[in-house]
Amino acid sequence: MKMVSAAKLKKTEGITTRFLPYKNKLSEALASYLGSLEGEVNIPLAEHREVKRVALMAFASSSGLCGVYNSSVCKLFKQVYDEYAESLGSENVIVFVVGKKLSDYAKKFGITVEGQYEPLAECMSYDLAMEISDKMVELFLSKKVDRVELVFNHFKNAGVQVPQREVVLPLKAEMGGEAQSFDYIVEPDKETFVNDLIPKVIRTNFYSIMLDALTAEHGARMTAMHIASDNAEQLSQELRILYNKARQNVITNELIDIVGGAEALNG
Repeated sequence: MKMVSAAKLKKTEGITTRFLPYKNKLSEALASYLGSLEGEVNIPLAEHREVKRVALMAFASSSGLCGVYNSSVCKLFKQVYDEYAESLGSENVIVFVVGKKLSDYAKKFGITVEGQYEPLAECMSYDLAMEISDKMVELFLSKKVDRVELVFNHFKNAGVQVPQREVVLPLKAEMGGEAQSFDYIVEPDKETFVNDLIPKVIRTNFYSIMLDALTAEHGARMTAMHIASDNAEQLSQELRILYNKARQNVITNELIDIVGGAEALNG
């Protein structure tokens, strides 16, 4: 199982390594263009309004054998949910979960789940990221929610996964970045161009976060299996020593009986 997880980890890391340059360049291009504009541009997905309803989405797996991967993200999910439920009311927190572990955890605390998706390890794809992203965008644009926040495990290395929370909608105010000296020509107009490009940027952000969560899961699973293998080897050695001691005691007792019997006959 460790070898399988290691192979999956390597594959996912490879996908992430190839995807990140595209994601970063796309975000950089949008930020550069927005920074070069004079005046304000109407960007509905960047509209910061009073937060009255929130969409909260968390990512976990549907199986165990991955250390504290699920428990840590469940703990952070509950913490974030309680914060919003206390300030806005639980009826104004719309919950979406990925993975059965989170679904069961939410049910345990009586948290209503609006939508549930299959675990990333079973159906991870850009199409899934696009489906989830478009769903969150639709909720935000229709003003059914005023904020979309994700809870997931960030992959630091194979042995360390860090629970994180990230607001993905509305877009950050600093999206525009610094003005650039490029002379951009866009069609049909700047607002249409920006509002067509931004959903693509949001999709890549979702896909990047989902890849991060999946990589963290494979890393956690590989580490857990490595520790389990080491513990099993140590237990095997301890049992072997106990077995040898028990066998030695049996042989010693048999020798004592034989010697005692021989002395009794001689006597």
